Amino acid sequence: MSLKTVFENPKLTLAQIINMSVGFFGIQFGWDLQRANMGRIYENLGANPDQVPLLFLAAPLTGLLVQPIIGYLSDRTWHPKWGRRRPYFMIGAIVSSIALIFMPHSSVLWMAAGLLWILDVFGNIAMEPFRAFVTDKLPDSQVNRGFIMQSMMIGLGGSVASALPWLMKNVFNLQNTAEQGSIPENVKFSFYIGAFFFFAAVLWTVFTTKEYPPQNPDFKEKLDKNSSGFLGGANEILHALRNMPKRMQIVSLVQFFTWPGLFLMWFYYTTAVAVNVFGGKDAADPVYAQGADFGSLTLAYYSVITFLFALVLPKIADALGRKTTHALCLICGAIGLISVAWVHDKNMLYLCMTGVGIAWASILSMPYAMLSGSLPKDKIGIYMGIFNFFIVLPEIIASLGFGWLMRNVLNNDRLLAVQLGGGLMILAAVICYLFIREPKKTNAVLTTELKIEENRSV
Repeated sequence: MSLKTVFENPKLTLAQIINMSVGFFGIQFGWDLQRANMGRIYENLGANPDQVPLLFLAAPLTGLLVQPIIGYLSDRTWHPKWGRRRPYFMIGAIVSSIALIFMPHSSVLWMAAGLLWILDVFGNIAMEPFRAFVTDKLPDSQVNRGFIMQSMMIGLGGSVASALPWLMKNVFNLQNTAEQGSIPENVKFSFYIGAFFFFAAVLWTVFTTKEYPPQNPDFKEKLDKNSSGFLGGANEILHALRNMPKRMQIVSLVQFFTWPGLFLMWFYYTTAVAVNVFGGKDAADPVYAQGADFGSLTLAYYSVITFLFALVLPKIADALGRKTTHALCLICGAIGLISVAWVHDKNMLYLCMTGVGIAWASILSMPYAMLSGSLPKDKIGIYMGIFNFFIVLPEIIASLGFGWLMRNVLNNDRLLAVQLGGGLMILAAVICYLFIREPKKTNAVLTTELKIEENRSV
């Protein structure tokens, strides 16, 4: 009997895959609310553009520790009712939702930065096990379908969340300006709605999806026998870090240069639109507020593009290969970011964000698809946490060093910061195309076990 026969999970229906992915809709709702609005909130509370990166620092520093620890713990967790990953979904959703409710009531910078730290930590606790959840639940032939479904939920959640401030102003007529030191009403109610969707979506996945028990009946006994406390866990994480598979090393490098482009966009894009495209002066200026709302609306648009492009991405990857597909998508995103500086008609921002949406769909799925099969099955959580190092590290570097660049090199020009992010995304595309090796397809059973080559459409 082959390994595939012994260890293959049963195939799930489309409805079951949707149910296990709905939680990602809520998690992304929370992420995109803070990404689209935190720069604006910080400036409303009196921050200068060069201070904004530093105010994002506490969250990624903590995430650097939280992600592998949560991966390690969730690998070693099993409860007959709650399963392995779902307890972490639940805890993260409860605390993150509370942070979203309190965020728009921040009255000083340290309060907003502290709530962002809490939101980021517990958002990671909810999100990090979701990547391993796909590998836990799906057979190899459906893994890519699972990641693409997550991408679609991310696109859907991000589009609604990013559009909320604009909708609150233009549909519900809530104020989009506030005095210095206060948060506009349209932003406040957007965060309240985000808290509801974050919690409700994660609850949906928790109560509609079951997890498979460990294949080894001696799972608990072996954990107790091999457990050596905190130091044992730290040593296991460090051992996994030192022994990353070669494929993971290269894909991680691609991630390391991809994510600064995204962070710089989230740091500065909406305020750049408000100041450079609309000509607003500060947070109390109605023109600035109108520009920031429109910037959030175009971020919602790129999330719609992500949702739609995820439908065709599997077939493109089948035709071109994963590394070529990902490199081309990154180039589209880079062009979108760089071209923002040449926009004079606000509606051209939609064209720029089309490129970003294409890149985002690939960033959310192709790196994980390229990793699939190269990671040990019993350490998926740890390795997914370590893989997220290379998302968090660029944010830490940007938070520590980009304020100096903004002051001394870029003259606090937000658009130049966004363009620099596009340049780094081009570098990531070049590394992806030149250095990732994709094995040729063969008919060997064990080779097909390690690849995601079938049933890609959603």
